[in-house]
Amino acid sequence: MSLIVKSLTKRFTARETPAVADVSFAAPAGGITTLLGPSGSGKSTVLRVVAGLEQPDSGQVLFGDEDVTHLPAQHRGLGFVFQSYALFKHMTVRKNIAFGLGVRKTPKEQSRRKVDELLALVQLDGLGERYPAELSGGQRQRVAFARALAIEPKMLLLDEPFGALDAQVRVELRDWLRRFHDEHHLTTLLVTHDQEEAMEVSDHIVVMHEGRVAQAGTVREVYDRPATPFVAGFVGGANVLRGQMVDGRVNVGASLAVSVPNGTSAPDGAAVNAYVRPHDVTLTKADADTPEISAARVERMAWIGGYVKLSLKLSDGAPMTVEMPKSEIEALGINEGDLVMANLREAKVFVEDYSI
Repeated sequence: MSLIVKSLTKRFTARETPAVADVSFAAPAGGITTLLGPSGSGKSTVLRVVAGLEQPDSGQVLFGDEDVTHLPAQHRGLGFVFQSYALFKHMTVRKNIAFGLGVRKTPKEQSRRKVDELLALVQLDGLGERYPAELSGGQRQRVAFARALAIEPKMLLLDEPFGALDAQVRVELRDWLRRFHDEHHLTTLLVTHDQEEAMEVSDHIVVMHEGRVAQAGTVREVYDRPATPFVAGFVGGANVLRGQMVDGRVNVGASLAVSVPNGTSAPDGAAVNAYVRPHDVTLTKADADTPEISAARVERMAWIGGYVKLSLKLSDGAPMTVEMPKSEIEALGINEGDLVMANLREAKVFVEDYSI
């Protein structure tokens, strides 16, 4: 079942700036659609409106062809998973999973079989008689998933479901969610501010900014072709380098230049911003004869697993972050304090309010 949100606006007080304003997007049937954005961007408000926990001031929510905008939450047939797990502490794992089935007066034997099936699905066989306090954080979140799936929901809503877990458990649960989804194709709406999480599990991403949709598309579309300066800077953590158009290239200070796409209408001398992701920069060590004004200086190096994160200062004083494989940095013999030449492999350039 697809989800369609049309022109959604929600204020929490009459005179307040809308928490979300004119939000529209389509979540494809059977896919994972992620609302991605920083805190305060409106993504959780959209999720709550879709869930029926908040009523919009205007706009529509459709499940397939059915308008559910004013349908009570309990009649929408949705499964919820929250960051806080929201498990009943006094109930065993088995009883937590069976709770929704009991509300629907499912026969006991059918409920037992369903719970057994779900325990196996979320890899918690043999833990049905434990209580939430006896489980790890990752196990509790698996129980929350099982409980949400027990009622065979039309759609699954996930609000920062991995936010309270440590890094390794988050990775494991993201892998599990993606595998589960590839097998069951349950339409899912996920809220997160974690870009890596969004990129790894999503089929479709809706980037939110200040209560509006900044861009919606596939993972590759959003990452490779950002539509606005905000998306270019937020997704992938790009460096923002101020420059000027000169003969079809963007000059950034005295030490860097980057080509721009054919057909650019920006005139020579126009002030622009080049958005360059840290991994789209390559470095070479400057020669002894290289003038400092033509190079960048390595201010700090952080060795992070298989890659190195370098903090550079350009000749005009602007900072730039670069990420390169550890083996390349070792081969080049680059150390803190060295002068280096930077080559920008790829950049997204914006002139004033439009992209080029």
